[in-house]
Amino acid sequence: MARQKTIHNKNAPPAQATLPKAPTGIAGPDEITEGGLPKGRPTLICGAAGSGKTMLAAEFLVHGAVDYGEPGVFMMLEENAEELAQNLRSLGFDLDKLQKHKKIAVDHVHIERNEIQETGEYDLEGLFIRLGHAIDTISAKRVVLDTIEALFSGLPDHAVLRAELRRLFRRLKDRGVTAVITGERGEQSLTRHGLEEYVADCVILLDHRIIDQVSTRRLRVVKYRGTAHGTNEYPFLIAANGVSVPPITSMRLDHQASTERVSSGIAGLDDMLGGAGLYRGSSTLVSGAPGTGKSSVGASFVHAACACARGERALLFAYEESSSQVLRNMKSIGIDLARSERDGLLHIDASRPTLHGLEQHLVHMYELVRELKPSVVVVDPISNLTMDKDDRSLKPTLMRLIDYLKQQGVTALFTSLTSDMAADVAESQVGVSSLMDTWILLSNVAGNGERTRTLQVLKSRGMPHSHQVREFVMGDRGVDLIDVYLAGDRVLTGTARVSQVAQEEAASDLRRRDHERRVKELGAHRKAIDTQIAALNAQADGYGSRGADRGGAQASISRDQTTKGDEMNARATEAKTSPRIGKAKAAAPQDGAVAEWQLRLYVAGQTAKAMAAFDNLKRVCEEHLAGRYTIDVVDLLENPRLAAGDQILAVPTLVRKFPEPIRKIIRDLSNEERVLVGLDVQPLRQA
Repeated sequence: MARQKTIHNKNAPPAQATLPKAPTGIAGPDEITEGGLPKGRPTLICGAAGSGKTMLAAEFLVHGAVDYGEPGVFMMLEENAEELAQNLRSLGFDLDKLQKHKKIAVDHVHIERNEIQETGEYDLEGLFIRLGHAIDTISAKRVVLDTIEALFSGLPDHAVLRAELRRLFRRLKDRGVTAVITGERGEQSLTRHGLEEYVADCVILLDHRIIDQVSTRRLRVVKYRGTAHGTNEYPFLIAANGVSVPPITSMRLDHQASTERVSSGIAGLDDMLGGAGLYRGSSTLVSGAPGTGKSSVGASFVHAACACARGERALLFAYEESSSQVLRNMKSIGIDLARSERDGLLHIDASRPTLHGLEQHLVHMYELVRELKPSVVVVDPISNLTMDKDDRSLKPTLMRLIDYLKQQGVTALFTSLTSDMAADVAESQVGVSSLMDTWILLSNVAGNGERTRTLQVLKSRGMPHSHQVREFVMGDRGVDLIDVYLAGDRVLTGTARVSQVAQEEAASDLRRRDHERRVKELGAHRKAIDTQIAALNAQADGYGSRGADRGGAQASISRDQTTKGDEMNARATEAKTSPRIGKAKAAAPQDGAVAEWQLRLYVAGQTAKAMAAFDNLKRVCEEHLAGRYTIDVVDLLENPRLAAGDQILAVPTLVRKFPEPIRKIIRDLSNEERVLVGLDVQPLRQA
């Protein structure tokens, strides 16, 4: 393939630097954000329960690890690793395999409010060290924290927590990892605790609503600093293969227009469309009242693609009849679709419109088109996709479908129900006629004691087409188009046309017989004249033989007679995933005594808080537990992997390992009474 030559315009302005982005791997969000989430920055995904926050964050992490070579850390504050693995497995993602290959690290942070009691100052350095260890273990480029609200419910001091979260997000930025934080929707703000104040780079809002008993989910980019992005609400669906968002590129008019023509399956209609049928990749709308034959036109179009020499794949969406009913009804007019279905060339997807919302229908159509790759798609009818004819979301949905099919080069035919009683008989019920390349109108015509059907091409872009009205008939050999009959200022169809044709044929036959009679009479008259001439010639010869002095008279009569008659012929066109440091055994048990109290103090370095906590703890133990305790000091900076064992979030943290149950005390242990209560040594003295 020849390399394209790049032409540089010296007068062009310098190109603006674009914000580095991390693609999500999901077509819709990547198009809305014009490339993905801000790389190396935190993004907040907020929404109510059930809106899809965890699924969207998980797909971002999995696609990054699998498709873009960016390992990720999933830190869960609510679900455990097994629950997350099961949820992702239902969507086709093998989390265990990804962990085994060190593409994803999962860390479950267990937080129980009744296990934690505050005494003095503390911070979340334990959580930071824990997260940093997971990132370093697999060289992670992406991080998900789900959901941050669990920290607020487990730790009572929200002021400290907010300050620590700011420090966390800054540390993630300094590490250059792309982080996704999920949060619950608040009543007066995007999140319950105002997380959007800390995560200012990108905020995505998910919404789950019920309208007319139909569930829909929508996505909106509320803020994206430093880049352009889509600002509208976009529908999305959590399907069997994960989050699915209709591609936004399907709304761009950049598809290629083909000059190839394909048959409509009706010979007469092909003749009306310039004699060659429809353009490949075009869209056609067939409008008409009930009973005008819209489904039959769609079936003819499918049959021409599958059963004829073309042998193409076709996809038929039926919203009024079951698959077997469609096959039976079409067979009654000579269109055998069952054979094409058995051969795998035709797929009929029949469902009630109320089975899904518009977005679900649209995503389902996208999935079938991607899976089956048909050349022809028929939707019968589009007007049944909603129960409310004034549904304003119907037209944008159909607009996306139409443009998506054009992007794929699929030739599409849509039927739409109109009313015979409408003031404008050519009015399309869902208002998408302007999006169509060809618009065909089917009508019922009542008169002469019967109802007949007519067809006319209202428009067909890019080709000459007939402006005449044709009679539309269905028989045992499919669909035919017949020229309407003009009688003076009247247009005759049905039996009126047949009767008029019969009358004119009878009149023509009468003229023919009258002509034949006159020809016979003329022949007889000619014979009589010839006989008379012969007699006169004989008489003249007789006079000459007697030698009389009379002059003989010789007569010669010749006459040629020609007759001309008019003949009239009527024609019909057939129409188509420690050691104990023990450096601070502050008070080893006395000789012969048994250690009854096993205490472990977690610190992050030899800081002032760590030393104060150790001194306070040793003083309390010597006074109340002399000879009956052991103290292990664990420095998380030296052993970060030990943080997960006791689910350490804050430092300093004191853990009573024995006697059971395990109890935790955070801060610097300066309040002796609270320490004794936390260790369950003696009850808290009354004030």
